[in-house]
Amino acid sequence: MRVHLINPSHVSFGVAVIAPRWLYVMAAATPRSFGDPVIVDETLSPLDPSSIQRGDAVGVGIHTGNALRGYEVGRIARQRGAYVIFGGIHATLFPEEALELGGAHAVVKGDGDVIWSTVLADCLGGKPAPLYEGGKIEGNSFLPGRWDLLPKNRYMWGSVQTVRGCPKHCSFCSVWRTDGQQPRQRSSDAVIDEIVQLRQQGFRFIALADDNFYPVTLEDLALASRRGDTQRLEKLNAMRKERFDLMARLAQLPRDMVFYTQITMEAAEDPAFLDAMRNANIKGALVGIESVTQEGLKAVYKNFNLAGEALVDRLRAFRRHDVHVLGSFIFGLPTDRPETFDATVTLAQDAGVTFAQFVMLTPFPGTTDFSRWESAMSENNTRIAGIPLTRHWLIPQARRPKVYSPHPQMSAREIQERTQASWDRFYSFKLIWQRSTCVRTLRARLAFVLISKLYRQMYANTGIATDSARISRSARWARWIARPCRRLFVSAPMPELQAPTG
Repeated sequence: MRVHLINPSHVSFGVAVIAPRWLYVMAAATPRSFGDPVIVDETLSPLDPSSIQRGDAVGVGIHTGNALRGYEVGRIARQRGAYVIFGGIHATLFPEEALELGGAHAVVKGDGDVIWSTVLADCLGGKPAPLYEGGKIEGNSFLPGRWDLLPKNRYMWGSVQTVRGCPKHCSFCSVWRTDGQQPRQRSSDAVIDEIVQLRQQGFRFIALADDNFYPVTLEDLALASRRGDTQRLEKLNAMRKERFDLMARLAQLPRDMVFYTQITMEAAEDPAFLDAMRNANIKGALVGIESVTQEGLKAVYKNFNLAGEALVDRLRAFRRHDVHVLGSFIFGLPTDRPETFDATVTLAQDAGVTFAQFVMLTPFPGTTDFSRWESAMSENNTRIAGIPLTRHWLIPQARRPKVYSPHPQMSAREIQERTQASWDRFYSFKLIWQRSTCVRTLRARLAFVLISKLYRQMYANTGIATDSARISRSARWARWIARPCRRLFVSAPMPELQAPTG
């Protein structure tokens, strides 16, 4: 029995930015008795069905955005006589859907690191169970990736995880429900060993693929102190110390390495933490800004963010510590107005946000927004291509709507056009060139322009386009830009590199 691991995608770029970590973690979870698994990342190139033989085991990982393609892959694999196993955040939320529509023999809910070997053993015995509970394993059980299986010259960045779970409860996010609100941290030894493996292969840029790299805020510590909760205060301080210990270890790695992560805005209030990030060469962070108005933040349960000039000050705090922000903004909130779009782009530029993404409000399964929206739609029988609107991820992409609830002031078309215009303005040559002053040399500034255009092609046009022709054009442009871009991120391998001591 041969094992296949497939990351489904409708669009292939030939080269990808970040190696999809789950593929290589599940490869590590595959017992060596099965041999090396066949890894297929469809963001690079589509699946060749002939590679799957009768009796093989095919693992398909899905999130809501690629679930429809994942189900197509699952049915193909089942038709070829393979055992089909689904996992990932969407399969965890909708296991019955994967069994019914994806041709699945089995679904793994939760973390797959430990349970995967059991699933494969059951397939080998011809009796896989329909459902496996992977649960939420502790950080010391997280597996490193099988980075020796990476294809050559296809990824720009490596990917290492340091913590799972997020203590927040944002209304548009499902992570706190699927991964839990209790952060589960790996030891710094395990993280550093994995990073060293990637640098040995030539990867200088590493994404710290965490739900929230800043799991303990100063406010958390103050609240525990005010309550006199000694036990919780000790636990929080221990977690915070582990974060600083990890960053101290990162600072000992080769100085040509660059790290990128995901954190909440509250880190801007913590100069000691930002200093440690700078020393660790954590040069960038995705920060969920979501809205530039207080009303918008309240709508998505993100009152811990600030708005207006206070928001600008917080974002500039990151830059003062040499941390570049990829700001994430949501459009289509009921509090948005036509002027919100331009105001958002202007604020992002004025605040020194290096990159930005503008996404339209979408009710994703597992979120508070989805539960509220699904309940409101209970008497709405709208179907597209025969699919209920409340299962929008199953609607063919070309016909999938982009706005799901009526807006009090704007039409769906207006929201979509204004969102696209925001991408166009922020990634215009003029504004990109202004932002490129964040790097020093002319060569670096030209590289910054190229990378900015690549980011826009990969994430703007393919994310909100409604027609396949536009998606195809964008994919062709991205393929053309991606290969020279990759050379900017990698370096000569360092096979002799050893992990620094603690």
